[in-house]
Amino acid sequence: MVNSFTSTILITSNKGLIVRSITSLIAAMTLMMLFSVSAFAAQINVSVDRNPIAMTDSFQLTFSTTTSPDDDPNFAPLQKDFDIINQQKNSQLSWVNGSSNRSIQWTLNVMAKRSGELQIPAISFGDDASQPLSITVTKTTPSSAVSNSDELFLEVEATPTDNYVQAQVLYTVRFYHRINLTQATLSDPELDNAVVEKIAEDTQYNTQIKGMTYSVTERKYAIFPQKSGAMTIAPLVLTAEVIIDDPRSRYNNFFTQHNNTQTKRVLSKEINLNIKAAPVSLKGQHWLPAEQVTLKEAWSNKTSQVKVGEPITRTLTISAKGATSSQLPDLSTQILNSELKIYPDQPIINDQQNGEGVMAMREQKIAFIPSTAGNFTLPAIEVPWFNTQTQEMETAQLPAVTLVAEAAASTSPTINNNSSSTTPAKSLTKNTEIMPASKSDNTWMWASIVFGLAWLLTLLALFWSRFAKPRTEKIKLKTTAKNKPLTLKEVIKELKTACVNNDPQAAQHALIKWATLSYNITSLAELSLYCDANMLAELTKLNHALYAKEKLAWPGEDLLKAVMEQQTKKSSIKKADEPLVPLYPSQR
Repeated sequence: MVNSFTSTILITSNKGLIVRSITSLIAAMTLMMLFSVSAFAAQINVSVDRNPIAMTDSFQLTFSTTTSPDDDPNFAPLQKDFDIINQQKNSQLSWVNGSSNRSIQWTLNVMAKRSGELQIPAISFGDDASQPLSITVTKTTPSSAVSNSDELFLEVEATPTDNYVQAQVLYTVRFYHRINLTQATLSDPELDNAVVEKIAEDTQYNTQIKGMTYSVTERKYAIFPQKSGAMTIAPLVLTAEVIIDDPRSRYNNFFTQHNNTQTKRVLSKEINLNIKAAPVSLKGQHWLPAEQVTLKEAWSNKTSQVKVGEPITRTLTISAKGATSSQLPDLSTQILNSELKIYPDQPIINDQQNGEGVMAMREQKIAFIPSTAGNFTLPAIEVPWFNTQTQEMETAQLPAVTLVAEAAASTSPTINNNSSSTTPAKSLTKNTEIMPASKSDNTWMWASIVFGLAWLLTLLALFWSRFAKPRTEKIKLKTTAKNKPLTLKEVIKELKTACVNNDPQAAQHALIKWATLSYNITSLAELSLYCDANMLAELTKLNHALYAKEKLAWPGEDLLKAVMEQQTKKSSIKKADEPLVPLYPSQR
């Protein structure tokens, strides 16, 4: 009875423990599910193809993500300020280095209902949502003065037309047409004493001008004048093949596979620029006109402390909007310090183009190695630049930095060379810091022995491959029916057949025959001593295909090409060694 009562108590206790465990497990799983939902929420990016936008122009609105959102998008909030003309969804999946990359895009073609500072509202994708985006919508386009008879025309503008030397001028060209075209070519802007770069990709959209719908192709350039004074951008030339609607050709459409076209050519207007020289007050200083300049630094260590003899690396990055990388200054010249060893690395320069112009970047890594302990101050870095937006001089700067160099921990004791001083020497033998050094010495001793044995074995293997003539690679040359040995021409023909059939075994046999006739050797190991780098690489590929655990596909074309090049070099060397034929018969 007691045992039964005890068992009941244990069972009841175990049930309570099980219930509490299940409750705790459910709570933990719930927390994990909530955490996973927040951690793996899809990040949805939103962008437009250009900004600002005319109210009469359509533009592309793109929502993109790399993971599947919670649900389909709800674009209803857009209809307050925008008309949705059409929309499409595009999904891509790619594999890079064994990992999958997914991209999902929703592209909408929309038009604004009113002008002003409008906002693309947050669009919900179930529980996920995009961030709002502000855009500027203007009332009309500069082409409102176009007559209804213009079927295609060019429009160009430069911003700003008054600027400074080496400062960025954005040049925009728009091609309008409301007729069908088969092709069109556009000349690039020509300007003396200036650097011209095409930026971003062409954008295409539709617009309304005086009740007529035009298709527009927009292209942008960044121009950097290199000389002050008046400058003129010559008119651009557009040559287009226009499809002609000929009523007579309608009866021949079944048999005619091409459209009747007519070549038309239109010109843009020329644009005059007024380029001013750099201010006289900056004579002799570095001239950097830009819209924005940013200066950043990063250190390889988390703190400014470093040990004597150990390097610490400082990475300086300067970026400028509306400038080219060739205009950015070398920052390593401003960090000289006679008490530090300074090793600047080669700078990394880069120019990035987008719809707003050119963004220049220069990254420089500098290593500092203190040779003595102490505090070392690196001076502040200052980069004066001219703000083309405010027409004023500004300075990008980094504050001064103090490095604290600490003495490195001694790995071996200092031994007094004075023979009369014996007491310190005895104390050194009792110093426990010597033990790591002795272990290190033993390690290097054993490592040296191992490497020495490996080197000796390598020499023996090479000796054996050269003189022992391995039986597996020895192949006697076959003879013809007349008991004549194979010629070099016949062996090369056999090698060609093996390489064309991508047969590594047959190629090995033919290659050894070729080596026997050419160099009097009978193994691929010996042949490698006579090969150039290209031929040696192909021999390595052949050996890999012959002796790999898994059967590999081997393309023989490269080996055949390498052998023919080797044969050509050998023939040319042989000819060069032969005596020249006398110029006159009497000398023969």
